[in-house]
Amino acid sequence: MANPIEERVEDMARQLLAEQPGIELVDVEYVREHDWYLRVFIDKEGGIDIDDCQTLSEKLEKELDAANFIADSYILEVSSPGLDRVLRKPRDFAREQGKKVDATLYAPLDGRKQLTGVLGAYDAAAGTVEIDGTAVSLEKISQIRLHIDF
Repeated sequence: MANPIEERVEDMARQLLAEQPGIELVDVEYVREHDWYLRVFIDKEGGIDIDDCQTLSEKLEKELDAANFIADSYILEVSSPGLDRVLRKPRDFAREQGKKVDATLYAPLDGRKQLTGVLGAYDAAAGTVEIDGTAVSLEKISQIRLHIDF
């Protein structure tokens, strides 16, 4: 089940990003590490810069303060998801189709817990993603991210 705070912040961020053409909302996460963090990840063709992050951060901070629906004290971070972004949502799999990915499995598949290959078709109904022509259940994948060649 999706986190209601993340869903609400995602809606707010999408509305605010309508004022910043070309910038895409990639993900929102609300997690507790030592403190609570509200992280908003954005991207655009050619990459985002500090001004893009600052603009959204300032607007979102005002909206969040006004709405006052997060009970905990938190740290707001607006940034790029990075080159090795984690893929979580159906739109992530669609956007990154044809790119090389690294998948970490909960249990070995054919003796391997780490798979690296080209991301193929995503089947939401079956809950599978294709990696190098092999359909792998999303339930078996602990994490899947873009691969970086050095």
